[in-house]
Amino acid sequence: QVQLEQSGGGLVQAGGSLRLSCSASGNIYSITTMGWYRQSPGKRRELVAKITSSGSTNIADSVKGRFTISRDDAKNTVYLHMNSLKPEDTAVYYCNGVISTTTAWHPADYWGQGTQVTVSS
Repeated sequence: QVQLEQSGGGLVQAGGSLRLSCSASGNIYSITTMGWYRQSPGKRRELVAKITSSGSTNIADSVKGRFTISRDDAKNTVYLHMNSLKPEDTAVYYCNGVISTTTAWHPADYWGQGTQVTVSS
């Protein structure tokens, strides 16, 4: 199976920065896309940013210009660099990977455990 282990997050003042990391492990054959979603109370989970194996990125308009996403394929790790944080960025952030395994070639969605990001005003 595949596991996504997240790290980073926490409490920061508005205008500050944080970095989230997510590492995939297990019987991975290939990783198509890795990305980040977030969910705040009473709201649906939404895409923040994702990056494909070719390096193409998709960044939500609400964070464009403030957040960047990068990946280290050698480490099966994706990073979310969050700058100029706002109180409205407060949410639980979830790592997502679209991953094929050595036993199931069709890619499937895998999720990290979630990490809280709180931005104080």
